[in-house]
Amino acid sequence: MDDLDSFDRKIVAVLANNGRITVTELAQRVGLSKTPCQIRMRKLEENGYILGYGAILDPERLGEGHIAFVQVTLSDTRSEALNAFNEAVRHIREVEQCHMIASHFDYLLKIRTRDMANYRKVLGEKISALPHVAQTSTFVVMENVKDRAQ
Repeated sequence: MDDLDSFDRKIVAVLANNGRITVTELAQRVGLSKTPCQIRMRKLEENGYILGYGAILDPERLGEGHIAFVQVTLSDTRSEALNAFNEAVRHIREVEQCHMIASHFDYLLKIRTRDMANYRKVLGEKISALPHVAQTSTFVVMENVKDRAQ
């Protein structure tokens, strides 16, 4: 973000809070006229600062209020094994986030499911079946205190 000026940073901040804001209102909030604001938005999109726009959904209301974090340790961490795991984990709908970690384990996954019974099924049938998984350890969320979407 070093090549962004103060207007670009304001545009990104406003859009992060409300991606549905009109260009006219956005321009007013950041102190630009409509056309320069549109041009800046387009450049931010073209340069990959803005990846897209989407709705923020309520997982509780959609029946996916159970959150678990899973530490995954692989049996093999050579590039081919990592690539196989990475490709396979992208296809599991319940995996909301997957991060390769520099620690005593290899990956940290955020899983969203309906309830504990559904989570156990996802763990047993999907996560444990991923390529090269040697061990998992689960941490169940008791309360979601802060989420970026909130």
